[in-house]
Amino acid sequence: SGYEEAAEQGLLTGINAVQLTLGKEPLILDRSEAYIAVEIDDLVTKSVTEPYRLRTGLAEYRLLLRQDNADLRLTPYGYKLGLISEQRYKKFLKKKTLVEKERERLKEVIIHTTQKVNELLNKLGTTPLSEAVTLATLLTRPEVTYNQTASIDPNRPELPAEVTEQVEIQIKYAGYIKRQGIQVKRFKKLENYKIPKDIDYFNMHGISIEGKERFSEVQPISLGQAKRIPGITPSDIAALMINIEKIKRVKRA
Repeated sequence: SGYEEAAEQGLLTGINAVQLTLGKEPLILDRSEAYIAVEIDDLVTKSVTEPYRLRTGLAEYRLLLRQDNADLRLTPYGYKLGLISEQRYKKFLKKKTLVEKERERLKEVIIHTTQKVNELLNKLGTTPLSEAVTLATLLTRPEVTYNQTASIDPNRPELPAEVTEQVEIQIKYAGYIKRQGIQVKRFKKLENYKIPKDIDYFNMHGISIEGKERFSEVQPISLGQAKRIPGITPSDIAALMINIEKIKRVKRA
């Protein structure tokens, strides 16, 4: 509808207005952490001329930006900003610990090729075991859910549904999440390469005229953001890095 997009911008603007008043660093989320970061980054870098509507397809790391893990991604920021109570934060930490412990436990539970196990697997419509596997491996099968394996996991601890749901999701999609995590590491490397403020791009050598104009207009805060600006070429980015390194050397001298 557009109301959500506007509300997101208002929320982050309000937070950073308070941070500025308190003399603290602004809250800057990146595209791998929240949809609100995708929206703001797009609005800043892509010169949007039509009403902006946020869609999952606009987020390159959408597998990590799931509804089920919003608390795991953003609660630490909320607590740091004073928006999350101590009680709620402790509850969050407890959930996080339980999820991590149960995931590790499932990697150690060995499921053997017994008649009981294979009868269960047949009932669930999946292939019987030919050799022993960990319960975590068994849960990667799409036909098998965490709750359905309770009968072959006698030492299973009593856990809240929100914990077991997160455990199952993390195990089932572990391969995809790991691959996206590798992509995020590359992305973070460029995001962490900060561009000094108040740079005069028009005095830089090697950058195209269009590149200088776009950099001056957008004022990117990192090399990653600069790279996402429409019209910017790889040679512009390479030249920008060279110029920034020169500026850094002069400041150190």
